[in-house]
Amino acid sequence: MKLGIRKPSLKRSISARTTGKLKRSIKKALIPGYGKKGMGILKDPKKALYNKIYSKLTFSIFNLFK
Repeated sequence: MKLGIRKPSLKRSISARTTGKLKRSIKKALIPGYGKKGMGILKDPKKALYNKIYSKLTFSIFNLFK
């Protein structure tokens, strides 16, 4: 498990910002529970727990400038 500053990824950052509203609305219509809070723990509890701990132990370099 990583501890401290996360290394930023330009590719992932651009991908996260350019996922369109249309794509999200289609997924929301087709997949029940998509985009709802707390669905990650039901779908994959091990991954959800890992992500929760990871986000508490690490921080982005951009958070230092806020």
